[in-house]
Amino acid sequence: MSVLVQNLSTGEVIDDYRSGYVVPPASVMKLLTTGAALQLLGEDYRFPTTIEHTGTVTDGVLHGDLFIRGCCDPSLGTKGKQAFLYQWIKAVKAYGIRRIDGAVIADMTMLDGEAQNPNWLCEDAGNYYAPGIFALNYYDNTMNIVLRSGPVGTPAVVMNTEPQVEDIRFINHIRCTTITYDGAFVSGLPYSHERYLTGCVPSNLGTFGVKGDLPNPGLLLARHFTMRLREQGIEVSREAGYIADHNPLTPPRTVVYTHYSEPLSELIRETNVNSNNLYAESLFRYLGTRYAIPGTIHNSQEMLRDYWRRRGVNVQNAIIKDGCGLAPQDAVSAKTFVQLLTYMVRSQYAEAWYNSLPVSGESGTLKSLCAGTELQGRIHAKSGTIAGTKNFAGYIDMPNGDRWVFAVLVNSAPGKAKNIQSVIQQYLLDLYRANR
Repeated sequence: MSVLVQNLSTGEVIDDYRSGYVVPPASVMKLLTTGAALQLLGEDYRFPTTIEHTGTVTDGVLHGDLFIRGCCDPSLGTKGKQAFLYQWIKAVKAYGIRRIDGAVIADMTMLDGEAQNPNWLCEDAGNYYAPGIFALNYYDNTMNIVLRSGPVGTPAVVMNTEPQVEDIRFINHIRCTTITYDGAFVSGLPYSHERYLTGCVPSNLGTFGVKGDLPNPGLLLARHFTMRLREQGIEVSREAGYIADHNPLTPPRTVVYTHYSEPLSELIRETNVNSNNLYAESLFRYLGTRYAIPGTIHNSQEMLRDYWRRRGVNVQNAIIKDGCGLAPQDAVSAKTFVQLLTYMVRSQYAEAWYNSLPVSGESGTLKSLCAGTELQGRIHAKSGTIAGTKNFAGYIDMPNGDRWVFAVLVNSAPGKAKNIQSVIQQYLLDLYRANR
C-alpha cells in the first residue's frame, strides 16, 4: 500500500503510510496523462482531422487521391455517430469535386506502426478496453461481435459484426455452458483481420454481443467515407486504402477541409469520468509527437516523465509504460499523485481539471463510492481497478471549506475489488469523521 492524505488549505499531513513507495496505479495513471495534456494543450484545444488531396481538380474531377489525415483524435464516430461524414461530403462538394479518379486513403502516419503497447498483457490485446491506438481512431476502435448461443456443449455461432468489417476472420472456440455470465474473450493484434474467440457463454441465450477491438479503424473510416461519397453522387474510382508508415517524400497535398474534435476539456472529462482507455492512450501517444513525428511509445513515456519532473512532481522512482494504467509494470507512489493533484488544482486550468473527475456516489466510476454517506458528493477523484488492486486519488471537500488531497493505493489485496473498496471507503469515512 501507499497512502497520503494532506490538507491542501493548510499543508497539514492528515495521514501518511509508505507514501513514497511505488505501486501499480491502474487507471489512476490517467491523472498523469490528462493533467499533462490539459496543461500543454489548453482546455479549448481541439484535435484536427484534415481532408486533403493530391493531384489536381479539373472540371469537377479530382485526378488524385483524397486523404484523411489523422492527428490522434479519439472521438471520431464515437458511439457509432456518423453525421460528421456528411459534413465532410458537403465540404468536398463545396470544393468543386464531383468525381474522384483515385481512392480515399486513411493517413495514419503521425504515429509509428506500434499500435499495441508492448507492455500490455497478451490476454488484453484484442479486447475493447485495450484497442490499438492509431493516428486515426474511429467508432471507439470497437466492434460488437454478435453471437447466438444454443444448447449446453455446443459452440456459439458468430452471426455478424457491428459495424460490418470486411475480411474479418474469426477462429471461434466459444462454448455454451451452464454459466450465467458472459465469459467470452477476444484476442488479436492491430492490422490483423484475424480474431480468436475463447471462453464460455450462457446456453440458449439467443443473440447477444461481445465487444472486441477494430483491427484497422482508419481503413474502416476510409471505406465508410467512400461508401457515403458514392451514395451522395460522388464517384470514387478505386477502393479505400490506408498508409501507416511515415514517408517524407510523399507528394504535396492540398487541404480541402479541417474537422475539429470537441474541446479537450470534454475529452478529458470522458477520459476520467468513464476511465476511457482509448481516450487516455490517444492523449498519451499524441504527447509523444511533441518530441518527434512519427510519435512513438518511448517518446510518450519520456515526454510524460519530463513534463512532470519540470513541474516539481517527483517521478524519479515512477515507472511509466503507458498513459491509461493497463500496463502491469506501471508503478507510481501516493506522494507523486498528491503532488500532481496539488499542482493541477492551483493551475490556470484548475476548474476544467476538477470538473473532469467523477464525484463520489454520483457519477462515473465513483458512483458506488461513499453513496448514501456523509462523503457522497464531497469526493472528486480518479479510481483504478485491476486484479487485486483498488486505488483512488483526488480531493475531499470538508464542511469547513478546507480541501484535502489524497491518494490511497492498495495492491495485491486478497478478496474482490468491491470488498477492497469497502475497506478504503471506511478508512476515508473514519478520517473524515475524526477531522470534520
